[in-house]
Amino acid sequence: MYGYAAPALRARRLQPALPRLQRSARSTLANRRLAAYTVARQARAPAAAPKFQLQPRRLISGGSPAPQPGQPDPTEAGPDPSERPRNSHSSHSKNGNDYRETAFKMFESAMTTFASVAVLGIVGYSYTRYYKHMVLEKMDNAFNPGDPVLDLARGRPPRREEAEDGSWIIREEQAKFDSIIRGEDKGRYHLLIGEKGTGKTSMLIEAMSKIDGDGVAMFEAHADPEIFRIRLGKALDFEFHEDNIGSLFSIRGPRDASALLDVERAFNKLEKVALKRRDKVGRPLILVINSVHLIRDDDEGKDLLELLQQRAEQWAAASLVTVILNSDDYWVYERLKQYATRMEVTPIRDLEKKKAISALKHYRWKWHGETPNEQVLETIYDKIGGRLSFLSRVAKSKDMLALCDKICEAEKTWFLNQCWILGMDMDDDVMDQQKYASAAMVLAKALVDQEKEMDKTYDPEKGHILPQIPLHKAREIMTRADFIQSYDHINVFTIDSRAMVRADSVPMQRAFREICELPGFDKFLEDTLERIGDIESLGRTRELTIKDLWEGGKYKVTTRNAKGYVEKETTFETVPGLKDVDDDDDN
Repeated sequence: MYGYAAPALRARRLQPALPRLQRSARSTLANRRLAAYTVARQARAPAAAPKFQLQPRRLISGGSPAPQPGQPDPTEAGPDPSERPRNSHSSHSKNGNDYRETAFKMFESAMTTFASVAVLGIVGYSYTRYYKHMVLEKMDNAFNPGDPVLDLARGRPPRREEAEDGSWIIREEQAKFDSIIRGEDKGRYHLLIGEKGTGKTSMLIEAMSKIDGDGVAMFEAHADPEIFRIRLGKALDFEFHEDNIGSLFSIRGPRDASALLDVERAFNKLEKVALKRRDKVGRPLILVINSVHLIRDDDEGKDLLELLQQRAEQWAAASLVTVILNSDDYWVYERLKQYATRMEVTPIRDLEKKKAISALKHYRWKWHGETPNEQVLETIYDKIGGRLSFLSRVAKSKDMLALCDKICEAEKTWFLNQCWILGMDMDDDVMDQQKYASAAMVLAKALVDQEKEMDKTYDPEKGHILPQIPLHKAREIMTRADFIQSYDHINVFTIDSRAMVRADSVPMQRAFREICELPGFDKFLEDTLERIGDIESLGRTRELTIKDLWEGGKYKVTTRNAKGYVEKETTFETVPGLKDVDDDDDN
């Protein structure tokens, strides 16, 4: 009875606890689902899983025994079949989202880089276009009315009304210079040659002042090409890309090179400006380069002159720019003559007597308000000639005749300091300098001798007629061809455009005459030349010393012909002289 009734009795006892067991099972199933959802979320998350994870609570009912190690948990339910397809779908969704997110980030990075490069390129290109435009605008502005040269020389060159009032002397070349500066004389470039102080620069400034420097740029040349480059840039308002900040946009500027290349770049920009200005104005630009003789006569100087001449020829043919070169020395003409096709040479000389006296009278009236008598004016001209620089200095002085004597003495002192000779007693170390000095003295003496042979050295209308010698003849007289250029550079002798050599000025010719008339000058010059010849002969002579001839020593010299046969035998030995015999007798 009890055997069959026990299960029924146990079922009746468990019936009150059945709802509690059902709730425990449902709670366990919910916890399992929550754990599965948490694992899925952690798998999708990019960050690493936390070190400690919250485990779902296990609710143990009163009648359920605790699971033993190694045995399955009776409260664990099997995997829900409905969850499997959901987890698979979540995995595919996660992979798709990862691809889309990676692609978006790549696209975002690419677009950011492209936008940065595009902005940098657009800004750099815009700046480059703007900079090139501003360079041309600045250079064009440099040829607008007004010029720094006129500002520096303000007040010195007179205006036309002042010249008409008698305070300035108008030269014949002034009308030609005015036509050139106004742009009316096209198709040529010009070389002005004349001694220092003849008024070349003053006439150019006067012509510029009449048009207020419109379309004209002027600057001074220099021996250093770097300084020449800087002065050219200042005249053209060109910075040679030194103010360019294109490197900020990774745009490389012009490469660094020599000053000659910078001059070429400046001329390229000037050519563009001249093309635009010719279409707008209808006349060429004017570029005046003053003191071209200061450029060194070496390889760099020749290259610079060649560049200037090439541009001048090209611009003259196209009527773009008229180049005016102003030089005191003849060697510039020799260099340019080799390749000149459109060059016009304009010599500038001293004033003739009538114009010189008129200029001196006007100068004196301007500075002191007085008019000297004609005899004083004649005396002044006889001493200093028609050099404008001398006339201006004399007119400003209180004692004009005394200043004339000082000018003549200064010219004589300059010549003696540069070219005086030392005579027979000179040292052989100064032979090179004495060659230079003696050649100058020989040429000066030749000019003085020619002056004595001239029929007329003074014209009542034209004034002084200085003796002159052709250049090739002067080189023959000096027996040197390379010294004459240096004499021209130090303003002792001058060479005009017709290759005629004469004294640099009237005071210098007076100095030649006074020096050559010194007592004993001819003999002193001959002694100097003889001493130079002796030193040169000594330098070309070789001394042969024969030793070991005493105590019976001999040298035997045999001469053989081409076939080896002996033609002559010579023996060297010592022979006692009379002095040696007398010494032996005394002993």
